[in-house]
Amino acid sequence: MSPVLESEEHKALRAAVSALGNRYGRDYMATVNKEGRHPDELWSEAAKLGYLGVNLPQEHGGGGAGIAELSIVLEELGAAGCPLLMMVVSPAICGTVIARFGTKAQQQTWLPALANGTRVMAFGITEPDAGSNSHRITTTARRDETGDWLLTGRKVFISGVDRADAVLMVGRTEDARTGTLKPCLFIVPTDTPGFEYRQIDMELRAAEKQFELTFDDIRLPADALVGDENAGLLQLFAGLNPERIMTAAFAIGMARYALAKAVEYARDRTVWRQPIGAHQAIAHPLAQSHIELELARLMMQKAAHLYDAGDDTAAGEAANMAKYAAGEACVKAVDQAVHTLGGNGLTAEFGLASLITAARVSRIAPVSREMILNYVSHQTLGLPKSY
Repeated sequence: MSPVLESEEHKALRAAVSALGNRYGRDYMATVNKEGRHPDELWSEAAKLGYLGVNLPQEHGGGGAGIAELSIVLEELGAAGCPLLMMVVSPAICGTVIARFGTKAQQQTWLPALANGTRVMAFGITEPDAGSNSHRITTTARRDETGDWLLTGRKVFISGVDRADAVLMVGRTEDARTGTLKPCLFIVPTDTPGFEYRQIDMELRAAEKQFELTFDDIRLPADALVGDENAGLLQLFAGLNPERIMTAAFAIGMARYALAKAVEYARDRTVWRQPIGAHQAIAHPLAQSHIELELARLMMQKAAHLYDAGDDTAAGEAANMAKYAAGEACVKAVDQAVHTLGGNGLTAEFGLASLITAARVSRIAPVSREMILNYVSHQTLGLPKSY
């Protein structure tokens, strides 16, 4: 897959990250998963080369670029078979929110460490009883007489908490004028007394584990609040749009890896005196997947461009569309790749079978395809809501 409408700088970044990814590859990631550890070597090298913090401000140790550049990094690592899921969370969501809305102290404390990879931040939004309805979030924060915050709640499917130094937590505070609850963001160190987490047993085998969080009136200092208490939704979506763009990059990279394996196999595997790729029943579905991936990438590039240009409203629409397109293309490409290899597609040697489950994640998280269709229905097309 060749870069489309990219600057020379972007092409150079893509080539450099691809070279890094190919030094590690799928075998490295499979070993990491099998041993139940984190891809620390790749994470550290990517950080040292400036890739993890490419989107963060230069004055805080980052590359001074944007989500467009960070998405290139994740896509190319994925295409090499070794994506870093925590890039979606730590620099893209948490780093972006803190860079845009954090206090100077928060920026100085967290951004250089997120950029150089020495500290990791998780993101806590999903709750067991809220699902896709973020308006039903019940995690609440209240001030006590000292000015500290007391935070109570429960979260599920929170990635990478075991390696995180803190969680950027989505909670709600009471509006003093109206009494209604409004969203707010808090930085919660994982060593905060009373903060507990439990690993969720998943069929998906990945280096990044999923966790359930519980906390009951844990005490946070006044400066744990990120940004303006009255700008919660603006700050929240400043993180969710990059999350969707980066999820699209994750899906496209995964799909490219699977498609490349299938094309190589179809080109080399000979049955009835010719390679199986000569048969249209094999060739056409692979060509279709390639087309769909190119289209998804274009939408992702548009979303990243809009976001980096500061157009949050247009970026929200494009980011949702990019995530939808990439998730659909990824699932289809992985399925077709496995089918192309037949029985070999289910072997550990070719490394495709594990992607069947992983590809589904790009349809489900961080927002389901149905909720994206709802968004487009009423936000873009102006149709009435059903909920």
